[in-house]
Amino acid sequence: MKDLMTIRGFVATDVTTSTTSSGAAKASFRVGVTSRRFDESSKAWVDGHTNWFTVHGYRQLAGTIGCSIRKGQPVIVVGKLRLSTWEKDGRVYHSTVIYADAVGHDLSLGSANFTRTSSRPALSLVEPPREAEDPQAALGPFHDDPEDHDEDARDDDGQAAVLIEDGNGDLASLDLETGELADV
Repeated sequence: MKDLMTIRGFVATDVTTSTTSSGAAKASFRVGVTSRRFDESSKAWVDGHTNWFTVHGYRQLAGTIGCSIRKGQPVIVVGKLRLSTWEKDGRVYHSTVIYADAVGHDLSLGSANFTRTSSRPALSLVEPPREAEDPQAALGPFHDDPEDHDEDARDDDGQAAVLIEDGNGDLASLDLETGELADV
C-alpha cells in the first residue's frame, strides 16, 4: 500500500532546479493550498487558512516540472507527505514536504497542451535501432573533432534544433529549451 496524498493549489515560487550528489535531477517549488467556504451571512465565498507545501520532483519528473510549471499556476500534486520538526535557538520549526510522483496543471481552471516525453535520447526517436554484430559499430561514428561532423542543425532563430518523428510519422522540430514540438 502506498500512502499518497493529493493537493490542489497555486504555485507560490519559481521552480528551482539542481542536481543531487548522486547525479539525479531535482526540481522544487512551493504550493499554497487555501480552503474556501461559503459564508451564508455575507452570501459570498471566503478564504480560510492557507497551508504551505514544498514539492520535490526527481529525475525525469524534475525536467518536465522545470519546463512546464510556473509561479502563479494552478496545479495538482500527488506524492508522499513528509513532516519534519526541529528545534533551533529555542524555537520549534516545522516543514511539510511532498515527494511528488505526479504534478500537473489543474484543468478546472484553465487549459494545457500535453507533450509526451521519452526516457530515450531525442535522436533515438527518429533513428531506428541499429543491429550490428560489432558492439562498437552500434554506437555509431565517434566525433571528437569539429571537422568530423556537419554543422549543428539550427532553426530559423539560430537556436539548436532537433527533428523527431511524431505519432503520425511526420517530422517535427523539438524546442530543446521548452520541450515543445513544432511542425517543420
